[in-house]
Amino acid sequence: MEAHKHVYSNILTPLLFLERSAAVFPDRVAVVHGDQRHTYREFNERVNRLASALKLNGLKKGDRVACLLPNIPAMLEAHFAIPLAGGIIVPINYRLSAQEIQYILEHSGASFLLVDTEFHPLVSDLDDTVPELKHIIHISDDPAYPAPDGTAYEDFLQEGSPDTIPWVVGDEYDDIAINYTSGTTGKPKGVTYCHRGAYINAVGEIVETEMTPDSKLLWTLPMFHCNGWCFTWGVAFIGATHVCHRKFEPGAAWRAIEAEGVTHFNGAPVVLIAMVNHPDAPERFAHPVTICTAGAPPSPSIIQTVTEMGAHILHLYGLTETYGPYTVCTWQPDWHKLSFEAQGKLLARQGVGYAVGGPTRVVDEHMKDVPANGEILGEVVMQGNMVMKGYWKDPETTATAFRGGWFHSGDVAVMHPDGYIELRDRSKDVIISGGENISSIEVEQVIYRHPAVLECAVIGAPHEKWGETPKAYVTLKKGQELTQDELIAFCRENIAHFKAPTSIEFGPLPKTSTGKIQKFKLRDEDWAGREKRIQG
Repeated sequence: MEAHKHVYSNILTPLLFLERSAAVFPDRVAVVHGDQRHTYREFNERVNRLASALKLNGLKKGDRVACLLPNIPAMLEAHFAIPLAGGIIVPINYRLSAQEIQYILEHSGASFLLVDTEFHPLVSDLDDTVPELKHIIHISDDPAYPAPDGTAYEDFLQEGSPDTIPWVVGDEYDDIAINYTSGTTGKPKGVTYCHRGAYINAVGEIVETEMTPDSKLLWTLPMFHCNGWCFTWGVAFIGATHVCHRKFEPGAAWRAIEAEGVTHFNGAPVVLIAMVNHPDAPERFAHPVTICTAGAPPSPSIIQTVTEMGAHILHLYGLTETYGPYTVCTWQPDWHKLSFEAQGKLLARQGVGYAVGGPTRVVDEHMKDVPANGEILGEVVMQGNMVMKGYWKDPETTATAFRGGWFHSGDVAVMHPDGYIELRDRSKDVIISGGENISSIEVEQVIYRHPAVLECAVIGAPHEKWGETPKAYVTLKKGQELTQDELIAFCRENIAHFKAPTSIEFGPLPKTSTGKIQKFKLRDEDWAGREKRIQG
């Protein structure tokens, strides 16, 4: 073994994963993308080429390299090559506006940008507005999007060497990534990850999902989202196979599951809803498949549906600030005796901390643990290896988030007697109607039980007497019909009357690129109208 590997052997970093798999599984397929097949030997060589090319072009330790890329092999290569060269990866949501992308480039101080040609228009007018950005490398992955003038990715790789280069990591607490939040309540915040945290979370993902070297992960989750929940690194840890998909589409996902023998995929509940309601959806999975869902609380009904199809579903919960998933609703052996409906209700809870993570608490405003009775509300707080270092260039917001020595999630939950947490809402989403606290999630779960409902979101809408009352926004399944009065009556039959929606709007719901329903847009629209009525 080369000397530099001995020097850094005590450092926890995801760079160890690819180094090992390339040595142990050199001929195993690491990456699949359409007709492309890269073995672990080839994957490792391409990573070394990119890392050395970055260094040859001036990348220094701690420099930021931004990536505006879909789920393609280059994005996976970047996740290893950038930290190998000593840089910090800045994955950018390609569904943001040009102005938002410019802000992230400026705030992070990125000196390199890897951009897919489809998204080149979003950065074509940067000019001198981002002075630290010195190099833009174009990845031409789809012939529908011709490459503009400039440096092409494959040419850039040829500048580098396939030979293993020494690590530039000096400390496992060195920054490895900056992931920007959605910025729905202000400017996006840069969440900083370190090598140690990325290593531990990636291992945790593989442990909790029970991946093996024979596993194949279909990329339905954007890799820019919390670095793909650290599966970008974790799959290499176990020597499994990445199955890349440039863009999620339910029919294509089903075809890939069958053709490639996919064993695992991840996604928000809306991804599962889209898949199970697609015409190509089978009655049952043809082979064992593990599905991880997170990003928003899933309804018991979608969990029940997927479970009845034969999939093993894992409900995960976390935030950008926790490297993605932080808790898992761990299956208990005696749950097998229960009905699918009962299992769905249990699996809809957010669960317990990862085996490799830190503790999860539900506390009151004085940081005291709430009673574990499944009734008293509190805030979820976390601590440990799977929590971010802090916010990039924002020590004040970091200090606020970690007040009392714990990271404050802003999520409202209860603690059950068995130690499993269950979210009731984001703190800003709790509906206070006539002095009563109403969980929008609880109301949504009732609405999802109606067979005509595809998707829904519940917010607190203005009300002259009660201040606010639940209002539901609902998307119906194709070919289904349902009136407001019928759905309200259904809710009143299955939930306390004061919790039932007082009004319902039907139509499509606004979502983020990761499938989260954007309640703030619905809320802003309703309350903006309220403000106008008051002013008038």
